[in-house]
Amino acid sequence: MLSEKNDWLIDFAAIPEDVARRAKILYFNYPSNPTAATAPRSFFEEAVAFAKKYEIMLVHDMAYAELAFDDYRPTSLLEIPGAMEIGVEFHTLSKTYNMAGWRVGFVVGNRQIIKGLRTLKTNLDYGLFSAIQRAAETALQLPDKYLLEVQERYQTRRDFLVEGFAKLGWTIPKPNATMYLWMACPIGVSSTDFALGLLEKTGVVVTPGNAFGEGGEGYVRISLIAELDRLGEALARIEAAGIRYDRFEI
Repeated sequence: MLSEKNDWLIDFAAIPEDVARRAKILYFNYPSNPTAATAPRSFFEEAVAFAKKYEIMLVHDMAYAELAFDDYRPTSLLEIPGAMEIGVEFHTLSKTYNMAGWRVGFVVGNRQIIKGLRTLKTNLDYGLFSAIQRAAETALQLPDKYLLEVQERYQTRRDFLVEGFAKLGWTIPKPNATMYLWMACPIGVSSTDFALGLLEKTGVVVTPGNAFGEGGEGYVRISLIAELDRLGEALARIEAAGIRYDRFEI
């Protein structure tokens, strides 16, 4: 189970030996949804060593490769020596290029793993609508200036909400990447109760952390996809309702 005390990183040493020996695939995601956690290069090196030891396939979802701030550059699994022997990495245009409803992406890495994926998909579905493929091709040819504008947009929203919630008693570490904040619930309040109470009292929607698993209890995920005026309205409603980190009545 992931936890805040381990910076929301997988603790390979805590995985039971019998589980590791039976495992066939390890799927992971850094920068992470929902926790917005980032992983250092040393973590990826440990993941490759772990996977090789137990003959496990590594699948890394790098959906937030370009949504990074403060000069942080996310590590790719495939940068790590030996990763190509046992792993692949997925990327999507949903986040960086705002193509969330179109489900277009790609995978790179080990030839045999990709060959197996191709065989599986050949029997499950067909190719993408050609217009979406053309749109993706156009997106990937956009200049770097576009990426910088996207990064600046999300960083501005991140800073705005972190500072706004700080005035209401919350201390939220600024994530180095993704389009989310991972925020602790008010003292003594569960994820579900906080999310539902916030919706009822203010009309503001957040995602309860326990929706992502047992380890997410006590947190909520906040999306940064809205413009600043909408985020400001959400903060204003929360403040007007008297909701603070140290005060929340169900």
